[in-house]
Amino acid sequence: MSPAKQLSTAIFLVLIIVVLADLPVVVSGAGEVRRADFPDTFVFGAGSSAYQVEGAAFEDGRMPSIWDTFAHAGIYGGANADVSCDAYHKYKEDVKLMADTGLEGYRFSISWSRLIPDGRGPINPKGLQYYNNLIDELLSHGIQPHVTLCHSDLPQALEDEYGGWMSRKIIDDFTAYADVCFKEFGDRVLYWTTLNEVNVFTIGGYDNGLTPPNHCSPPSGIRPCSIGNSSTEPYIVAHNILLAHSAAVRLYRRKYKVSPLNIISNNLCEINSVLKPQIFANSVHVPMQSTQHGFVGLNLFAYRPLPYTNTTADTIAVQRVYDFYIGWFANPLMFGDYPDIMKRNVGSRLPKFTTEESTQVKGAIDFIALNHYQTVHVKDSPSSLGLKIRDFNDDGAFEVIYTDDDSPPGQTEYPVTHPGLGGVLQYLKQAYGNLPIYIHENGQMTPRNATLNDTSRVLYLQAYIGNLLDAMRNGSNVKGYFMWSFLDCFELMDAYGSGFGLYYVDLDDKELRRYPKLSAHWYSNFLKGQGSKHSAVYKIEDNKVLHSSQ
Repeated sequence: MSPAKQLSTAIFLVLIIVVLADLPVVVSGAGEVRRADFPDTFVFGAGSSAYQVEGAAFEDGRMPSIWDTFAHAGIYGGANADVSCDAYHKYKEDVKLMADTGLEGYRFSISWSRLIPDGRGPINPKGLQYYNNLIDELLSHGIQPHVTLCHSDLPQALEDEYGGWMSRKIIDDFTAYADVCFKEFGDRVLYWTTLNEVNVFTIGGYDNGLTPPNHCSPPSGIRPCSIGNSSTEPYIVAHNILLAHSAAVRLYRRKYKVSPLNIISNNLCEINSVLKPQIFANSVHVPMQSTQHGFVGLNLFAYRPLPYTNTTADTIAVQRVYDFYIGWFANPLMFGDYPDIMKRNVGSRLPKFTTEESTQVKGAIDFIALNHYQTVHVKDSPSSLGLKIRDFNDDGAFEVIYTDDDSPPGQTEYPVTHPGLGGVLQYLKQAYGNLPIYIHENGQMTPRNATLNDTSRVLYLQAYIGNLLDAMRNGSNVKGYFMWSFLDCFELMDAYGSGFGLYYVDLDDKELRRYPKLSAHWYSNFLKGQGSKHSAVYKIEDNKVLHSSQ
């Protein structure tokens, strides 16, 4: 049997084990999980992203991103994040709330177009000052900063100049941007993620047109698009993302990361300068910049896919979901190439790695960052491979089915009866050698102006944190958990229609006051070891917040 076939067989056997292991079980942590059940080194926090919370869209030198352009095109019915939560001006208030809540970490992104407005060239001093201030404020309250470099908000200037992620020119510009961030903030930031949800960004942005920059082509577009090719662009963009990500990682390791080799080199330079002063007397001393101790990862979105029926065809389709959603990026970073099934199904539309590129990409990751919200069911769909014009979903030859247990589209909340986070973690552990993992997003969706008494979010957090604990006890190498989101913010799919936050932001109040939800009290009590059942009850009535008795 060839090595490729041996690997495919091994992966299939792993999948069968994972599927069987994910049958309904009692979640030991649900309702009883405590912070003390997790290691002291584990970090619990909450997250946000620059465009979704910062506001100040046209202030202090910031230029538009592709998400600004997308929103201002009327995609959200006129809504945009020009002001949003105004975290740009209210960061001290927000960090104080984080500290009061007991957050141990805060995951946020840097706006590329705020720091380097044209995508390349001069640094914007106001943008630099803001992120320095935010990082320092977090650290002064004992909160770890976890930074994402690009969260769906590429500078519009680069999109206009050469098509953004469609061009290989983006590799050099992204690497230069990452270099600025590592240099300016790396003395205080240890945890870096290059890009957020790269699989969703490529599919939504370049296949179905649901997200920035709104590229698609018939018959694949869900929203109208004026430009794009759904059959080819997602794969081109993903390839460029992998090359840009790996270039940034290699830069960090070479230029900034402290390693035994760098320490030896430094020591040799110091010894030689003492023992052979005549040689070094006239030389220019270039100090080593390798003084940082950080880690760089990539963020992926993942459903928990389960077979729609117990047939072999649907079970194998689950593996294709993993290959197309996760393996698309994880396999090159771990093994140097795309999954075999992608190469077979996509064919010549899938870019090929040169030997040099494969070497550069392989191993260029310190951790996987994971965004996970719900379980779906998957049905085999072989007929899609016979279509003359195919996109990503057709190439995968699977159909995503939302059962009653999966919260079909149109419902406003995710179910919590069978949390699937543990299943995804089990798969990642078996398929990729138990690389460190940070959960970057996991949270409950509710109507934004529903109630502060968000019991469903509390139940969701209880279930999923309990599910996470079970996965860790089963050997998953998870290092941190960031619930989405700290504040109700501008959401990617429906702007201000839904809310995921621990804190409600009153958009009708010129001060944009933040109000804690029931979930904020639950999470705070959990983090502070005070138990999970003691919390105040709040509710919203006529846009005013009423406090009930404790």
